[in-house]
Amino acid sequence: MQYPAPIAKLMEGFMKLPGIGPKTASRLAFYVLEMKEDDVLEFARSLVHAKRDLMYCSQCHHITDVDPCRICEDTSRDQTVICVVQDAKDVIAMEKMREYNGLYHVLHGAISPMDGIGPEDIYVAELIKRLQENENIQEVIIATNSTIEGEATAMYISRLMKPTGIKTTRIAHGLPIGGDLEYADEVTLSKALEGRREI
Repeated sequence: MQYPAPIAKLMEGFMKLPGIGPKTASRLAFYVLEMKEDDVLEFARSLVHAKRDLMYCSQCHHITDVDPCRICEDTSRDQTVICVVQDAKDVIAMEKMREYNGLYHVLHGAISPMDGIGPEDIYVAELIKRLQENENIQEVIIATNSTIEGEATAMYISRLMKPTGIKTTRIAHGLPIGGDLEYADEVTLSKALEGRREI
């Protein structure tokens, strides 16, 4: 069936989003048609503002509407620790936990030779420069994802960190709370054993 051109165009727009196929795009497009015009305009304005008004912090590369970001500007945070994460979403996840009170550095990706992504394609050089310029940093926590790419990135950064003398740690990986051993894969079990501690 042929959709009218405006609906087809809207569906095309929705299908550019991750995880949205033709059926979901169709549902969303028809839902938008049922919305009040003011709500549709507000939604459109929100999309435009998010794209135009957000930038990357010049220090940590987290998404922000002010530069430097509020985390980097917050003098009550521990200025001696930097947590290195892959994406801006990881900063938000860490902040929700309310356990970590240091600074961040967002790489915007991970080393993945299969995808043609090398260290020069993510913010590794900026991390090293930041550490050279700030003598207060005593520890770098590497909190990249527990994937092959995340592990490769963590190993690469840890090698770069060795000559600096700055303490470099890796977040623990292993079994989640409530997880059963029988359902865990080999890598998860291996990481859980490596990260064991005395009780």
